Order: sequence, then structure tokens, then C-alpha cells
Amino acid sequence: MPLTTSSHPGLPTDRRALPAAVLWDMDGTLVDTEPYWLATEEALAAEHGGEWTHEQGLAMIGQPITHTAAALAAQGVPGSDEEIATELIGRVADHVRRVGPPWRPGARELLGALGEAGVPCALVTMSYRELADAVLETLPEGTFAAVVTGDEVTHGKPHPEPYLTAARMLDVDVRHCVAVEDSVPGVASAEASGAATIAVPLMVDIPPAPGRSLLRTLEGLTLADLADIVSGTPLVRL
Repeated sequence: MPLTTSSHPGLPTDRRALPAAVLWDMDGTLVDTEPYWLATEEALAAEHGGEWTHEQGLAMIGQPITHTAAALAAQGVPGSDEEIATELIGRVADHVRRVGPPWRPGARELLGALGEAGVPCALVTMSYRELADAVLETLPEGTFAAVVTGDEVTHGKPHPEPYLTAARMLDVDVRHCVAVEDSVPGVASAEASGAATIAVPLMVDIPPAPGRSLLRTLEGLTLADLADIVSGTPLVRL
């Protein structure tokens, strides 16, 4: 039986108008773990006599974790980039497991609406599998039909590989998908893949651009809005 707007508010009457999938960034988009990252980076640098500024932390948002590790190594943190990255991930994942992830406004509600409508979702994050799993443990099983993490791709964001990989895993055309991001590298990755992209800035400003949807929050975003966005009608709500 076709889904209708009367039984599912915000849903287009034409089910085919919905995205083939929604591809979610994690840190800063689905959950606000960025403060955890900034505090962990600062603490790790300080433990080894280095100094890590808030501005340095902001510059790393959306980048592969190995970029952060290399910058911390320059501050005196011992180990290879991969070893430092593993230490960072472990500390942040432990924090998430202890206190839970702080959800971004509207994210869980939109995930629920997509699940009810049968629209598959993928998690596309530059965090490693350990941290992604810590967040996924707090969600109903099957919330994400595919998960792409930073340690499972050759090229991280802003390269399009993460989003192209997610679409391939879901067996959908990425051009019929909507991606949700909060960072400049993440938006670049999603747009380069061909996905219709929603930018929801959190800690770093994202400029407007042709074809880019730009939102202050995910609160109030409906399935009908997603149908408009994937059909080529960007949405700007600031």
C-alpha cells in the first residue's frame, strides 16, 4: 500500500520521490562529539609537553584522523600517526561509552522517520570503526544499513571515496541520495560524489554554494523536504 501524506506527515504522495538513501556523517552531524575530540587532543598534547589550541582542533574537523595525529606528533606526542590515531579514537570511544553521545537536534527524529518510510541510511564517518561502534550501540539494530569508517577507505574526506563506497554498499545511485554533513571537507566529499548535500554547520562556518542546502538545524526537516532536495531544489534555512 503506497505511503501517503495523510498517514505519514511530511511524506510525499509519490514514494519514488524520496531519496534512494540518506548518507550521514557522524561527528558534528549525527552526534556532537567534537568537544570530546578537542578536549582529548588538548589533553594528549599536554601530557607530552605540547600545546594544542582550540583553533588547531577546529582546523582538523572533517579531516582524516591521521592528519590530526601528524599534527599532534609535531607537538611531541610519541608514536606513528596510526598509533596516535588509535590512542585518540580509544579515548573518545571510552568517553562515549561512559556518558553517551550528545545527539544533534533533530537527528534521531529524522532517522526514525526515514526508518518508518523504508529509506535506507548509511553512516559515513572519518572516525574509526571503534568509535562508530560506540555510537551505533546506542541505536536500534539496523538503523544504518551500511557503515563506512575512516580506517576502511583508501582516501578520506574531502575525497569522494567514502560516499561512493556507501552508495555502492547500499546498491544505490549516489546521485539519487542525500548526504548530511557539518564540515567543509565533508561537504566537499559528498558533493564530489554527486550526492545532493545538506550542510548543517556546527563549529565551523560553511559558505553557501549553488545547489547546496544549508540549514541551521535538522529540527523540522521533513521527508518532503528531502524529496525536494534530491530532486534538485536546495533548501536554505538559517
